[in-house]
Amino acid sequence: MRIAAYIHQGLPGAGLVSADLSQIQPFDLPPALRSLGALPAVEALARGEALPPLLAPLELAQVKLTAPLPRPRRNIFCVGKNYHAHAKEFAGSGFDSSAKSGGEIPSVPIIFSKVPESVIGPDEPIVIDSAVSSAIDYEVELAVVIGRGGKGIKAADAMAHVWGYTIVNDVTARDWQSRHQQWHLGKSFDTFCPMGPWLVSADECDGQATRVRCWVNGQERQNASTADLIFNIPTLIETLSAGITLYPGDVIATGTPVGVGIGFKPPKYLKAGDVVRMEIDGIGVLENPVR
Repeated sequence: MRIAAYIHQGLPGAGLVSADLSQIQPFDLPPALRSLGALPAVEALARGEALPPLLAPLELAQVKLTAPLPRPRRNIFCVGKNYHAHAKEFAGSGFDSSAKSGGEIPSVPIIFSKVPESVIGPDEPIVIDSAVSSAIDYEVELAVVIGRGGKGIKAADAMAHVWGYTIVNDVTARDWQSRHQQWHLGKSFDTFCPMGPWLVSADECDGQATRVRCWVNGQERQNASTADLIFNIPTLIETLSAGITLYPGDVIATGTPVGVGIGFKPPKYLKAGDVVRMEIDGIGVLENPVR
């Protein structure tokens, strides 16, 4: 199952994407819920209810895709340094404030967050203000979408709480990330969380063993498997839910592999005119220009 959010004739909506990716069958939702994207459907399924009723299909070419969760109800949970090779490249960059106290490979998950307002959809521009930061980086990440919520979820039970997955670009202002020690500010600028192209249910994508890739201007920068995560999805859910209740629609970005801009010498930061393309097997492609 794929659920997309979109704008059609100036109005928001969400619906099921056809198997051949050519159509969207809209959910018949009250106007107040249409701007929430896929969230009402995820919440309904978490309650054990059926999906909302469906309307006549639209051609995918007729709509503008938005982020599948255009405004998550709370901050996106993010995981830092969750691939061995990336943890080493980041620790060696001089920008890793966490390495000063914990070494290059973390012993427990490093958790931070991005504000909901940083989310944008496919093809929307990542906006760089050169007066604020000159060190803007890309990070392709598999994002887990929680279905059934809970607290104190054990790793052995965690996958039963996963509704599915999407792609997130954890755009980062590296200079802010280093200067302010904690990463929230440098991760949360407006437009710094491209998400999409849709949500894919867990029965159609094996999030624990899928390939994640990133290209900038057609040049491959990142290519790895989620099987290489330092802390796997069940561990992340167990860690987060130990003291925080997780809710349907919560998003967990699982970390990025080696190949980010800061890892090159000199760094290959994003600049106006760049195009960032991200692809995860079983999900699809997320592409955004830089402005």
